Amino acid sequence: MYPLSLIRSAKGSPIQIELKSGEIYNGVLINCDNRMNLKLTQVVSTRKGQNQALKLSECCVRGNTIQFLKLPELVIEKTKQQAEKRNQYKKRFGENSQKRYGRGGRGGRGGRGGRKRGRGRGGGRGGRGRGRGGRGRGRGRGRGRGGGRGRGNSKN
Repeated sequence: MYPLSLIRSAKGSPIQIELKSGEIYNGVLINCDNRMNLKLTQVVSTRKGQNQALKLSECCVRGNTIQFLKLPELVIEKTKQQAEKRNQYKKRFGENSQKRYGRGGRGGRGGRGGRKRGRGRGGGRGGRGRGRGGRGRGRGRGRGRGGGRGRGNSKN
């Protein structure tokens, strides 16, 4: 479970943020991006060493200024359960279940068909993808008429 996924699952719940400068923000989390920039509503801000609170309707906090976050226990438990479900799915269907049955990709042997032929481009032998002279590629433009694989005039 990554911190960013934990924060993303906390959307819509109250959160407390302490910055490196010592400021504390309490509010409801609206959004979080990949750099951990947070957007809050109904914010109460207090500065370090002051008892005076400032109320804001909205606030944006830059991710690299955050020292730590306090999240509700309910959010943490919910995220743990989601992570466990994902792990069970991986154990049940295998880690690479999507890779195994998807479309070929990068000159692989294709989705179905196993070891024999594969499908589409890069099929037959070795499946070199879109490189030079793959099987059944024709002459193409600007590739000359050189041998290559599948041309029938190789010396092997």
